Amino acid sequence: MKNPFVHLVESLDPAQPEKKFFNLNKLEDSRYGRLPFSIRVLLEAAVRNCDEFLVKKNDVENILNWNVMQHKNIEVPFNPARVILQDFTGVPAVVDFAAMRDAVKKLGGDPEKINPVCPADLVIDHSIQVDFNRRTDSLQKNQDLEFERNRERFEFLKWGSQAFHNMRIIPPGSGIIHQVNLEYLARVVFDQDGYYYPDSLVGTDSHTTMIDGLGILGWGVGGIEAEAVMLGQPISMVLPQVIGYRLAGKPHPLVTSTDIVLTITKHLRQVGVVGKFVEFFGPGVAQLSIADRATIANMCPEYGATAAFFPVDEVSIKYLVQTGRDENKVKYIKKYLQAVGMFRDFCDSSQDPDFAQVVELDLKTVVPCCSGPKRPQDKVAVSDMKKDFESCLGAKQGFKGFQVSPEHHHAQQTFVYNNSEFTLAHGSVVIAAITSCTNTSNPSVMLGAGLLAKKAVDAGLNVKPYIKTSLSPGSGVVTYYLRESGVMPYLSQLGFDVVGYGCMTCIGNSGPLPEPVVDAITQGDLVAVGVLSGNRNFEGRVHPNTRANYLASPPLVIAYAIAGTVRIDFEKEPLGVNTKGQQVFLKDIWPTRDEIQAVERQFVIPGMFKEVYQKIETVNESWNSLEAPSEKLYFWNPKSTYIKSPPFFENLTLDLQPPKSIVDAYVLLNLGDSVTTDHISPAGNIARNSPAARYLTKRGLTPREFNSYGSRRGNDAIMARGTFANIRLLNKFLNKQAPQTIHLPSGETLDVFDAAERYQQAGLPLIVLAGKEYGAGSSRDWAAKGPFLLGIKAVLAESYERIHRSNLVGMGVIPLEYLPGENADTLGLTGRERYTISIPDSLKPRMRVQVKLDTGKTFQVIMRFDTDVELTYFHNGGILNYMIRKMAK
Repeated sequence: MKNPFVHLVESLDPAQPEKKFFNLNKLEDSRYGRLPFSIRVLLEAAVRNCDEFLVKKNDVENILNWNVMQHKNIEVPFNPARVILQDFTGVPAVVDFAAMRDAVKKLGGDPEKINPVCPADLVIDHSIQVDFNRRTDSLQKNQDLEFERNRERFEFLKWGSQAFHNMRIIPPGSGIIHQVNLEYLARVVFDQDGYYYPDSLVGTDSHTTMIDGLGILGWGVGGIEAEAVMLGQPISMVLPQVIGYRLAGKPHPLVTSTDIVLTITKHLRQVGVVGKFVEFFGPGVAQLSIADRATIANMCPEYGATAAFFPVDEVSIKYLVQTGRDENKVKYIKKYLQAVGMFRDFCDSSQDPDFAQVVELDLKTVVPCCSGPKRPQDKVAVSDMKKDFESCLGAKQGFKGFQVSPEHHHAQQTFVYNNSEFTLAHGSVVIAAITSCTNTSNPSVMLGAGLLAKKAVDAGLNVKPYIKTSLSPGSGVVTYYLRESGVMPYLSQLGFDVVGYGCMTCIGNSGPLPEPVVDAITQGDLVAVGVLSGNRNFEGRVHPNTRANYLASPPLVIAYAIAGTVRIDFEKEPLGVNTKGQQVFLKDIWPTRDEIQAVERQFVIPGMFKEVYQKIETVNESWNSLEAPSEKLYFWNPKSTYIKSPPFFENLTLDLQPPKSIVDAYVLLNLGDSVTTDHISPAGNIARNSPAARYLTKRGLTPREFNSYGSRRGNDAIMARGTFANIRLLNKFLNKQAPQTIHLPSGETLDVFDAAERYQQAGLPLIVLAGKEYGAGSSRDWAAKGPFLLGIKAVLAESYERIHRSNLVGMGVIPLEYLPGENADTLGLTGRERYTISIPDSLKPRMRVQVKLDTGKTFQVIMRFDTDVELTYFHNGGILNYMIRKMAK
């Protein structure tokens, strides 16, 4: 079918008549000029891809009519220009692709139809751990261990890069996916097949939104949905409301981008932006560098929005040049965006579009802050940290409470480390990590940390040797400018040596703490603290032994490391004493904004970006020497504990089966609010007494060889055993934190996997009860695949985080939602009942269905299939089954 909007096509430059674009201004529709800039990107993609099949003319009209349609739950398609993946989510995606090839062949189709049709970049950044720190060879040692542990996974990924077209692998040791995307992979405007069009993407990591800071519309999706996009399916999404976030004023000289984003996170959580786009505008935006904007966009999942968009302006164009992009290409990027009405001047209010709602922040009101101790949205001013932590100590167990009895508040535990005696107390810092693309992508905070380190060393301050310090930059560029500016030796002197290029502590790959420290924490039952420049601090994520974790800017991470505790008021209490016996306060060593900017102007230059990135795909010799098979179908090694053919497609036929009601289901888990994907499918270490550990031990592996759950995502048997295996999981059946549940027929307390296995052997269906924000956090497809393999047919919750609900749909697990004002408590549900959920043959989006209990009680719930496309996936048993049937025909 011919594109009905072909009349909009014209040449961008008379000197290059072959280079064309869809000029949306030729729609001659006044509504276009009032659209938020983020919605203009959706509109352009719909116009360009309109084929009256996957994308219809009516979809274009609905997007153009956004001002009316945003309130009507209208479904629209979106074709992102590309997909990015990291290795924890990328390995299972490539495993699925390999298994789908097998399934298509088995059903009589052409297996090579299973191939990405849009560019897909997979950045290996999640595997490296902080095993070694505070040594000059930490980087090499950690990278060697990474290869030793992950060789099999890496060989598999190398096979994937050769077996599938359009898939590029960025080797380990290159940096963090979102920073590499920002500094190198991002196009801003595509120039492909004779057309210019806006760069846009989805990624298998929730912090994909970081790229919105550069004016590229992107967000995180589940791995399952990303696979469908790679196979040419548009994303089906509800046309979002767009919240205009107006920034005014100028930040205080002592305030960092981290302080701004933590303030915005708390503010937008209060506003309520789940499922919506946030678009930034106002004169304050012009005060922010691209690195600052990217930091704010990165934490979009923490404030709950789908995207956090900063339209392209002159600052964006200068950033492209600064990061070594081709200047001629940059010229055409600006020319195209101006021609199509997507280039902004934030100081010109006449360009402000319409928004569903406008909220405002005056940047001069932002103060230095941290967030914690258990959630990113719980902002605490640095001046209040001591008081806030001490309040949390005694407060009831919860997001802001540890329920430590008053007589135990000043408990201490003495221990010996490296032949010296030290003392830990509640609030003692045991992990201090400068980590995460959120902050290491920002030269101002990184150089700020370096300058603070220099002043601290010059003042004779140090960091206690038992504190696990680390620096894991998001790209080699960071090391380059820290070294060239002369601050690296001072960071090293305080223990912040480069330990690797990857996510590391931010995703829980913090590695082991010294045994004497762990013993002291355990024996004293202490609330020890991790301070990190990351983006998430959910319970059990950073390290099992740090019950409190605070997000902070890189300079503050160093400050708290020097102090050794968060129970300090920096305004009144000194960090330490200098060589002359004088007290040194934080204000004495905090660098000014002018100092930082002077160093940044001198040392953050285009040449270093070009030098680092021109060799990024070949610089890792260990990767270059890996051998991988060349066959198009993967040979599954039955002895492998990393890569295993998943059971998802084993009994798949071309015929569809009608949906079945769920009859007399037991509740596997009865959960509360804010159960994250970390709780459902942890990424960190595999505990020695867990079902996954028993599986690996049975296959001859020692605990040293277990690696992490994240690295084992290519093996469904381990991931099923790792489902709900988080030690901080709070199950109402048990009233304590443990990865366990009660097997209701017998009354036994069992590991969650063992209980689920027993139910499955008896042929009994399962559901899960939950509260608000079920599935918050990472875009973790195994948080849906795992429950599917445990035999969970449905989840009944008060509300869902967007990506996780989509993932459940993608696996054929039914997301059910209580009616407004109802929940387990109001309905008097204990979870010990048996549940029958009636599913009619004819389904509609968001329809109500009846739940009947064995007690005789009935109530209605909403079936959260939000679009007709999602219902199609459900009828097929999931999105991948749908794609296989489509490819096999």
